[in-house]
Amino acid sequence: MRLTWIITAILMVAAGVYASIGLNSPKPLALQTSFEYPSPQPLAPFSLIDQHGNTFTNADLNGKWSLFFIGYTSCPDVCPTTMGKLTSAYPSLAQGEDLQVIFLSVDPQRDSTSTLESYIRFFNPEFVAVTGEHKQLLPVTRSLGFVYAMVGEGEDYQVDHSASFALVSPKGEKVAIIKPKSKTPGQLPQIKNRDLIHDVNAIIDKYSG
Repeated sequence: MRLTWIITAILMVAAGVYASIGLNSPKPLALQTSFEYPSPQPLAPFSLIDQHGNTFTNADLNGKWSLFFIGYTSCPDVCPTTMGKLTSAYPSLAQGEDLQVIFLSVDPQRDSTSTLESYIRFFNPEFVAVTGEHKQLLPVTRSLGFVYAMVGEGEDYQVDHSASFALVSPKGEKVAIIKPKSKTPGQLPQIKNRDLIHDVNAIIDKYSG
């Protein structure tokens, strides 16, 4: 009888601990079009140049949220459409939090600082544009979860690139990748603004809370 009571007591304590863990464990976010990493991912060290000719490094990510998108100013479709959508969504992103939108150009041959400055000023002068040589770009694009490849030859070459966003915390660590849900044949891969705003703000709220 005594052994039975001991076993029962042990089981009751174990059940209580399990329930406590379950109640205290954070619930996964209900995200629309994003993947949140189980733990923040450090970025590879990088040193790039922004649209004003200033050096831009990992240190420039500290103390603020950063939303990265890769592309190039000669892009005929995805980039201008995405930049326009970002400009529209920007006032609703990270309300109450400091957030910078960073356009990462992967076409250093054509995207000079002056070209980047004009491009960003057309969409939103508060945005940041950065680029560098390919040997500088490849480690940081991989670290952010992006890919790109040069297509074609001559002056009219194009660049195939990811259509995703990467959200980086004020500690300079990647916390989420935001991707188009699916690509309908014949349509550009795009993220709906309402989904982008919902997911970015939900993730930031989680880390800020």
